[in-house]
Amino acid sequence: MKNLTATALLAVVILLSGAFKIPSPFPGGEFQLSAPLAVLICAGFGFKRYIMAGIIASLLGLLLGTANIFNVIIAMVFRLVAGGVICAGGGSLFSAILAGPAGTLAARIVFAQAVGVDWQILAAAAIPGMIFTAVCVGAGYKTFIRRILCCTALKCAPLKISGTFPERKEF
Repeated sequence: MKNLTATALLAVVILLSGAFKIPSPFPGGEFQLSAPLAVLICAGFGFKRYIMAGIIASLLGLLLGTANIFNVIIAMVFRLVAGGVICAGGGSLFSAILAGPAGTLAARIVFAQAVGVDWQILAAAAIPGMIFTAVCVGAGYKTFIRRILCCTALKCAPLKISGTFPERKEF
């Protein structure tokens, strides 16, 4: 029951944070606030729970009419790539910082293919958002892991705290 509740809560957090966007001076460059939070969720709770929460969030967005199929495809590409980077890096701070920009770049490339636009233009417009995500993840990583995961009832990821940052036993 605790796992089901935690996954549902994470899905709602992803859905609601995705509704808030940072405006950009470049057309098509607005950026969702859910990106840094999603990366931290994946690093802290693990890939499986993150993907499940992301799928639920996408389905809720479709049901509520706040997302369309393009939004879901882009979000899932971001989730798979960002989660893959985090898994490859073992949930480390460095992999978490790289995950957001990598996921965004991959999502922009897929979106460019879907709409027939040059991917470099879309990627260039996303650079401010990629920097924002990397900085927010870097700044919030330690606090998220220590304060939220280790000090609450949502201790879901198998973490071992050593030194300054946690090391993941397994994914």
